[in-house]
Amino acid sequence: MKIALFGGSFNPVHKEHVNIVKAAVEAYGLDRVIIIPTFITPDKAARAVSPSARLEMCRLAFGGVECAEVSDYEITKTDVSYSYITCRHFREIYPDGELYFILGADMLENFPRWKNPREILKCVNLLVCARENGESLIAACKTFKDAFGFKPATFGYVGGKVSSTRVRVLASLGESVEEFTGEMTANYISRNKIYLLPRLHEVKNYLTPSRWRHTLRVAEMAAENCARLKIDEVTAVTAAALHDCAKYSGADAAELKGFVCPKNVPDTVVHQYAGAYVAERVFGITDKEISAAIACHASGRKNMSPLDKLIYLCDMLEGGRNFDGVEELRKIFARDIDECLCAALKHQIDYLESSGAEIYPLTKEAYEFIKGKYNGK
Repeated sequence: MKIALFGGSFNPVHKEHVNIVKAAVEAYGLDRVIIIPTFITPDKAARAVSPSARLEMCRLAFGGVECAEVSDYEITKTDVSYSYITCRHFREIYPDGELYFILGADMLENFPRWKNPREILKCVNLLVCARENGESLIAACKTFKDAFGFKPATFGYVGGKVSSTRVRVLASLGESVEEFTGEMTANYISRNKIYLLPRLHEVKNYLTPSRWRHTLRVAEMAAENCARLKIDEVTAVTAAALHDCAKYSGADAAELKGFVCPKNVPDTVVHQYAGAYVAERVFGITDKEISAAIACHASGRKNMSPLDKLIYLCDMLEGGRNFDGVEELRKIFARDIDECLCAALKHQIDYLESSGAEIYPLTKEAYEFIKGKYNGK
């Protein structure tokens, strides 16, 4: 009997998880696929969701795959989930079975750094597919062969561009996730408010449709990168969701009653201070770190906090931006956030100078500070 294990945090499960399993079944004639949600994943920093909710979402998502079954093995252990222990467990249950372990190229790339990877390989054969492009699979297989001396088995599936992070962000802000999870899982998420962050979906009422889409992209980028700066996901998404909340609020708007803007602020920068005011007064934000990040997201400031940097750069570099030089800045962002902050502030100053626009002193101070700190790196 050909049996495959497919583990993950599934936070939440989405269509690509299901598609990967279907493709593996078709490619290798698998008789059974065991879906194993983790209890705690060692290398994940995303916001916690109850194991029972993730288990139920997996049951809903894989309910239409005839040979798939969802196991609560790791969840009932109530401990950190290590694949070598799980693989050893199922090898003991199926001593004579052809046992496989399904994973994407992104996971294969890190496989040599997993805990006891050779123990895993004693118990199972790996079945690997690309996640978003074939090049990633080629690179991951090379890394694996360099470490273990042979190539893993692969199957010809290239996944679409969807991630659990994106689903969490959309659900956090009240958006439909059915496109990415399927109807039953989406309904479960919505009905039980699994990821919804109170009131943040109301920001949409203050923005144009295009600005709301921009806000969603900023929130997604912030969630994808917050762990790099040791920022929790809820904080990152909250700051991102609110960063432009006063973008279109006029001086006489009810939400700005009592607001006093600092003196000599360019018109293009006023909304960052107004946004921090609205975040606190209307949306009840009490975290001063979040307010501070909103209040400098358009200008930057001297000695920016990790959250300040994240929101400033995600606002500037989210996927909908297409100004000259944005791709190079994104490459820098991927390797070093402080280097990117330095380059992004210089780009902003150069643009303002070339267009004859006013340069806010805080932007100059931010650039000089990070340039001095980053000098020589």
